[in-house]
Amino acid sequence: MVFWKIKRIEAEKKLLLPENEHGAFLIRDSESRRNDFSLSVRDGDTVKHYRIRQLDEGGFFIARRTAFRTLQELVEHYSKDADGLCVNLRKPCIQVEKPITGGLSHNTRDHWEIDRSSLNFVRKLGQGQFGEVWEGLWNNTTPVAIKTLKTGTMDPKDFLAEAQIMKKLRHQKLVQLYAVCTLEEPIYIITELMKNGSLLEYLQGKARVLKLPQLIDMAAQIASGMAYLESQNYIHRDLAARNILVGENNIVKIADFGLARLIKEDEYEARVGARFPSMTYGRIPYPGMTNAEVLHQVEHGYRMPCPPGCPPSL
Repeated sequence: MVFWKIKRIEAEKKLLLPENEHGAFLIRDSESRRNDFSLSVRDGDTVKHYRIRQLDEGGFFIARRTAFRTLQELVEHYSKDADGLCVNLRKPCIQVEKPITGGLSHNTRDHWEIDRSSLNFVRKLGQGQFGEVWEGLWNNTTPVAIKTLKTGTMDPKDFLAEAQIMKKLRHQKLVQLYAVCTLEEPIYIITELMKNGSLLEYLQGKARVLKLPQLIDMAAQIASGMAYLESQNYIHRDLAARNILVGENNIVKIADFGLARLIKEDEYEARVGARFPSMTYGRIPYPGMTNAEVLHQVEHGYRMPCPPGCPPSL
């Protein structure tokens, strides 16, 4: 029997991954009662939770009329008969989150320069004033993102400043630098690949799929990455949904460190936070108003109403 030391919202996130089907389940520590457990079960597109209590004389039960000596016996019983649960227990929750990778190889981790011939360009992901971003393969095996600098558009030192910052920052919620190609132009920055693109586009395309717990979980992941940056005395200076990248299973990571900088203690203070894109699936705030109209309205006391479906506490 596998126990999960995770919270309710994390259990829901894992059970709702596409790898888990109707009836998938896990047993975790109860958040509200010490020494008790919780059974979390996938029921279609939702997750139901049941408290597993312990008897004073030993044993476990969900409903007092049916007690079991062990948790294994409890699982076996509810696998054969739902007996009051939303569905029969089927397969245990599949753990699919991949381990953090620190680089392409031991060589590139210590020496960031790699041979550009080891890279294959697969598909263009985006294009800007200074270059392009491609999905690629390193040595025909490892998926990567390749950020290129268009020759003559900006000083290579400024372009590589982002890579210099990324070399110093290592956290599971920051997009990780893998390598660079700087010996000739065009210059490349190679990072881990986040297959689902920017959070802004992801939210706009998933408006009917993502539920509130998943949105809150993604916001919490971003907060974790930002807390790490704060602990290292860095500020991002351009945190927005367009600069958050989305991987598989709703994993999100902070990207685009081109404007980030190191600060001294107490040098910088952010007074207002913004959660609007996450809670509105990428909608533009103050819909139907120009910038001038927004400024005028806000100066005269107008405040945008809470978006539909967003808890007032957020």
